[in-house]
Amino acid sequence: MHPGRALATVAVTVTALLAGAVQVGATPARPTSGPEPVAALDLARYLGSWYQLAAVPQFFNLGCARDTRAEYTALPNGDVAVRNSCTTWAGTTDEIRGAARIRDPRTGAQLRVAFPGVPTQESLDGPPNYLVTALGPDYTWALVTDPDRISGFVLSREPVLAAEQWGRVRTAIDRAGENPCLYLTTPVTGGRDDITPLCLA
Repeated sequence: MHPGRALATVAVTVTALLAGAVQVGATPARPTSGPEPVAALDLARYLGSWYQLAAVPQFFNLGCARDTRAEYTALPNGDVAVRNSCTTWAGTTDEIRGAARIRDPRTGAQLRVAFPGVPTQESLDGPPNYLVTALGPDYTWALVTDPDRISGFVLSREPVLAAEQWGRVRTAIDRAGENPCLYLTTPVTGGRDDITPLCLA
């Protein structure tokens, strides 16, 4: 299939899935305050490679078919180098590189991620746009969103999570004031191969 046609198909599929998700579970009223970050994030433990196992669809990742990864590496100045990559619908690798800076020294869990050339995300000096709202034991999984709850990412050190871990993830999404039906599972080699609303997965 032509990459452009594949992308259009994905957009239609995502729209249909989201419509179905809304029917399954209406989006609850959002709390008046923003989501709470974890009490303390140990950045050294958080660094490294993560698999994206589910996410709220965003315009910038519609071209990703599977194997979406995030790699975080410490920089000498205390910031974090960010490399996001995925396999596209054409079978090629797509990636973007940027940096992150802690904007909340109290918890260390609210960061500003910036990517050169991306509108509204070019500067590390802006407000936080990356909140770690839940962490699994030993940093095995993480739930990330933003102050406005527009985005959402379920990250894992491994390509699979056990049923009990998925249950904790869904509970964390609820506690963050988000709707798990708006999260779609991400196909990952060695893990799930479907795109399904998390409330049905």
